[in-house]
Amino acid sequence: MKKYYFLIAIVFCSVLLHAQETLFINTDTRLYTAPNASDFLGYFKSGAQVQLLSENKNGWTKVKADNFTEGYVPSKFIAKSLNGSYFKTTDKENPIIFSTDHYHGSNHLFVLVASLKARAQPDKNSKIKEILFTGDPVSIDYIPKNEDEWVNISGSFSPEAAMFTLRKFIGKRPDMNALLKDFDQLEVNNITDRKTISERIVQLAWNDDKSTLEPAYKRYYEVVKQLNDPRLLAETELNMAIAKGLIKGKSLEQINALSKNAEFLLKETKTKTLYFTQKQLVKLFGNPTKKATVDDGCGIYLSDLFYYYPDLEVSVDEKKNQAEIVKVYVNEHNKFVLNPNAILDNSLSEKAFIEKYGTYIQASIKSPHIYSILLEDSQFILEFKDGKFFSVEIFFSC
Repeated sequence: MKKYYFLIAIVFCSVLLHAQETLFINTDTRLYTAPNASDFLGYFKSGAQVQLLSENKNGWTKVKADNFTEGYVPSKFIAKSLNGSYFKTTDKENPIIFSTDHYHGSNHLFVLVASLKARAQPDKNSKIKEILFTGDPVSIDYIPKNEDEWVNISGSFSPEAAMFTLRKFIGKRPDMNALLKDFDQLEVNNITDRKTISERIVQLAWNDDKSTLEPAYKRYYEVVKQLNDPRLLAETELNMAIAKGLIKGKSLEQINALSKNAEFLLKETKTKTLYFTQKQLVKLFGNPTKKATVDDGCGIYLSDLFYYYPDLEVSVDEKKNQAEIVKVYVNEHNKFVLNPNAILDNSLSEKAFIEKYGTYIQASIKSPHIYSILLEDSQFILEFKDGKFFSVEIFFSC
């Protein structure tokens, strides 16, 4: 009897290993309902990952797609790895784009609706992992034929990376001119549809050439005034000011000239650049509230040792007596000196900042109230809270 149970365990483990084995689709093909069937469930794009469910049987293999749909594909279209010799055939009916545009570097489609909720599982009650905007490219390796089914928009089986939405919310990239035309043809009193389309227009404009922001906000602002929501009006007027600044954006040379001599005023002491000694730091702020070792993975900061104060974060090399400012929380004691003629303190309103420096910044409606000013090898990240200047962080790219 023990031998019998041992045999069952071997069989079970073998099945489990097969179920977890990841293989690749080496050409465009479809996920069929059964071997040799003409009916199919969806489309695979060349390069898609699948999980093996059963071995090759009469030229067909049972697999699981990345949205958990199970079906069959011709065994000749499956490979353990991809290389230059894989099939190049394409399915003209397959809607997935194979890296043939400049928007995304792998198999992809685009978000068709405004503020799409991408979920952790193919379930409308599942956790929301990300909010996606109209025109955002999303990775797609398998797409179901049925528009009411779920699709994995991460291109990954990994639970940490996987995200799902309904098939009907993704497709070819929306056309700005078509959306503008659709909006202009609506009756003025059809506020619901005007709001839906104008939201898509604005989000697509942020994903497009910045010149489209002006006509986009022109339509959206019409709807916002109809809704007469004070909060939405103020938010839209601020975003319109940001868009206006981006359209007239300064050159990189002009931006660098604005902030190349930036420093901080901490407790009435100027830092003179972004560095000072560790001894000066402790003399000014005392011992840190917390010390921590942080591996940024790139070695971009002075040291992996960080000092944390209630209103300051600093990278410190104690042996070399050096300190590098990483983040400053702006308050009555701490100010950001953008240049000798521009001292930014906590009385600075977001509106005033945009009006004066809107042409020098980078911004996104995906990260509201956060702006960046580029430097040669880094950038200042400025955050506003409750309409006032809140913090500034020095961010280095790897």
